Amino acid sequence: MAQRTIEIIVGLFMVAGLAALLVLALQVSGLSPKAAESTYTLYANFNDTGGLTPRGKVSMAGVTVGTIESISLDKETFQARVKMSIHSEVDNIPADSSAVIRTSGLLGEQYIDISVGGDMESLQAGDTFYSTQSAMNLERLISNFASGK
Repeated sequence: MAQRTIEIIVGLFMVAGLAALLVLALQVSGLSPKAAESTYTLYANFNDTGGLTPRGKVSMAGVTVGTIESISLDKETFQARVKMSIHSEVDNIPADSSAVIRTSGLLGEQYIDISVGGDMESLQAGDTFYSTQSAMNLERLISNFASGK
């Protein structure tokens, strides 16, 4: 009887450990189910998105204010069109702000950083950033430096 009780306790401990690992893996990957936040959509067009990916972060002054929903090709301008979901509490982004693709650290993930402008009008849902700065292509930069161009 004591052997059976120990086996049940060990089994429950293993199930709890696997559940904790599953929750941790979901949170780290960004796939964890969250309460639906109220957001609105903004767009930005870039010549080169580099390694930008959906579910990447959108930040402003170092604070995450949204996520990247999708990246598609605009067939008319041949630019990458990035769809962003911005938290609704950040509803006063000046209309002359710019979207810049930055990298976390030297080789970290890429994200969109909103550089705040000074306009009194704010971007509304569905608006597009007028000013953007594409990703720095490190390989192209190194090859230009090496070739002296």
